[in-house]
Amino acid sequence: MDSRRVGRSGLEVSRLALGTMTWGRDTDADDAAAQLEAFVAAGGTLIDTANIYGDGDAESILGTLVPDVIPRSSVLLATTTVGVGGGRGRLLSALDLSLDRLGTDHVDLWQIHGFDASVPFEETCSALRTAVDSGRARYVGVSGMTGWQAITLAGGLRAHGAPIPLVSVEAEYSLLERAPEESVLPAAGVHGIGLIAWAPLGRGVLTGKYRHGTPADSRGASSHFTRYVGRHRTEHAARIVEAVATAADGLGTSPLAVACAWVRDRPGVSTVVIGARDRAQLLGSLAAETLSLPAEIRAALDDVSGAPAPTADTRIDAPTD
Repeated sequence: MDSRRVGRSGLEVSRLALGTMTWGRDTDADDAAAQLEAFVAAGGTLIDTANIYGDGDAESILGTLVPDVIPRSSVLLATTTVGVGGGRGRLLSALDLSLDRLGTDHVDLWQIHGFDASVPFEETCSALRTAVDSGRARYVGVSGMTGWQAITLAGGLRAHGAPIPLVSVEAEYSLLERAPEESVLPAAGVHGIGLIAWAPLGRGVLTGKYRHGTPADSRGASSHFTRYVGRHRTEHAARIVEAVATAADGLGTSPLAVACAWVRDRPGVSTVVIGARDRAQLLGSLAAETLSLPAEIRAALDDVSGAPAPTADTRIDAPTD
């Protein structure tokens, strides 16, 4: 598997990353081990997790698999801290708990989720700086932020003492979710920050599995993920799904591979997080690594996935999901 630098930093990662959102909930330790082995065997290096996945169980499972199944030196661990706000104490305490669950003294990338306007951004920057200075994190990034929020923290990290770069911004990005192109990607490009794209399959919708209903064994049928998947089950999404399926038929591959390859090759994307319930699903996503989309197919997908025209009853205060 090919590797890329994250933005303009020295952090080099596989251009497909292994996501662990289902670990500890829909994916048990044995299935997680099979996924991890298959991912590393394919040349993957970056493992993406978060403190809230499985209420911490995803990190704990990963902490038992590395180094028992895969040597620590063979992978890069990235975790995201979600739900604690931007305060220095809460962020660093959450990072320490993640390190305990992961069974390691450092993560290769620590990302914090969300911009906390109730806390001075300098305090949040201080926590990020302390994590790097203390060796608990090799690199730092953010998740779930707008372009201006990310560059505000990036500027704060450069403002005092030895500059520490903000290397990544993590955001949902797919043919069904192109919002990062509005502010996140332009801002990241100017400041040398790499995009880590999650949900490249449109939360599973782009695989085509929901074209004729909701399979009983799908995330869409799960009480944990019904709303998560439902966000992208719209008429506009259905047209994109058909276009992806048509492209896949023409190329002799799967809709999954087409959707993943499209995100992987977008400007500014450093790596794409692929998640799976089991090893078989993961292998399907890994097939995207060998797929190169022809220019005419990329252009057609770009066109069909553009923002839908507003309808007469569209309101600015309408809920988004």
